Amino acid sequence: MTARAHITRRSFTSALSGLGAALLWLSPRAFPGTQDAQQQSNRMTDATRELKAIAVQLLAILRRHIDSGYTPGAVALVAQGGRAEVVAVGNQASEGVSPMRTDSIFRISSMTKPVTAAAALRLVQDGKLRLHEPIDRWLPELAKRRVLRQIGAELDDTVPAKRAITLEDLLTFRCGLGVVLAPEDTYPIQRRISELQLVGFGAPDPASPIGPDEWLRRLGTLPLMAQPGERWLYNTGACILGVLLARVSAISLPALLQKRVFEPLGMKDTAFFVPESKLSRLASAYRLEAGRAQLYDAPSTSAWRAAPAFSDGAAGLLSTADDFLAFSRFVLGRGRVGGRHLLSEAAINAMTTDYLTPAQRSDGAPILGPGRGWGFGMSVVAQSTAAGLPQGSYGWNGGLGTTWLADPQSGRTAILLTQTMFTSPAAPAVHQEVWRAVFAPAFL
Repeated sequence: MTARAHITRRSFTSALSGLGAALLWLSPRAFPGTQDAQQQSNRMTDATRELKAIAVQLLAILRRHIDSGYTPGAVALVAQGGRAEVVAVGNQASEGVSPMRTDSIFRISSMTKPVTAAAALRLVQDGKLRLHEPIDRWLPELAKRRVLRQIGAELDDTVPAKRAITLEDLLTFRCGLGVVLAPEDTYPIQRRISELQLVGFGAPDPASPIGPDEWLRRLGTLPLMAQPGERWLYNTGACILGVLLARVSAISLPALLQKRVFEPLGMKDTAFFVPESKLSRLASAYRLEAGRAQLYDAPSTSAWRAAPAFSDGAAGLLSTADDFLAFSRFVLGRGRVGGRHLLSEAAINAMTTDYLTPAQRSDGAPILGPGRGWGFGMSVVAQSTAAGLPQGSYGWNGGLGTTWLADPQSGRTAILLTQTMFTSPAAPAVHQEVWRAVFAPAFL
């Protein structure tokens, strides 16, 4: 059955006015006799008209992918400066008739990483952590590491680590541990990770019963896969970072993020689980089978409806379009919120700088994609891409179906929240189409 496309009254009005604005922009005399509309259009800035025209394109893109069966619904947002256009289309679940809302809640998975990185930099700014200082003081489980001679070696075929792991290693994913791009039982270390039931080496698992201290104890029994600083290995560094931040601050990671990130930015719906009072806004999650979305996680039985034992600093958060726009504006605003700096400009510069060598970028290409490097908890576009991503833009994807990108040159943000998980590290077509519509619109 074809999914019913839905757009809120605010967004529907915005889309219609945007379509009119776009046509008037191209041909101001196309609608004689519409003096009021013309006067309203004249009051719009070029940027506002462009955002509205982009929103119309986003609506068409989302409706096409919903009609194909790819996802029951989606929310897309484009913003620039203080202006934003939000489009909510389809339903929160294919099994029901609850329309998608602009404030629907999604599992943002790896879009958690930049949030955790921002919290880390706040502790650096407070003097509680240093980027180049070994983390052994706080995480003795990871002291005196040994390193596999090669990724396929037996677990006792190791050499001493050349140096300790630092905070910067965790932020840049060069700590020596991460996702192995091979079938899960290819190498001895993968089999051991599976035996230890360690999250952080695959899809997020909020139902894991292992708490942060036990998780780190088990992790500490593994050798590193590479020398610290030498290779880019995805994901696990952010999980370790979450444990580190909790120990340094002496409060849980959820409490730290709430105090140091969510409250100052007004991110009222972002958390590691959805309370009962908000479950009606939680969109169902799906995986793709034979090209169509099949149910993966429903709100009524969701693993995200209770506080997890392990709050995953790499992929554990849920959020909304508006909340993540607040985070994007914080980064684009050079760390300023409400007239004051939560992070210094130097910290934001550090966060949005590509640290990877050409060899590390090549190693990471299957996950990062062409032309992209890595900063602190997020991808940085090193070279403009075929998908229209401008050089210097930054952001990251969530493998359960979400994307955030921001361009500091134009000040533009793109957020796409879908319900369907990626089938590979490469972003699905709908994400790439949204990127092009926002950062390289065809009508320019």
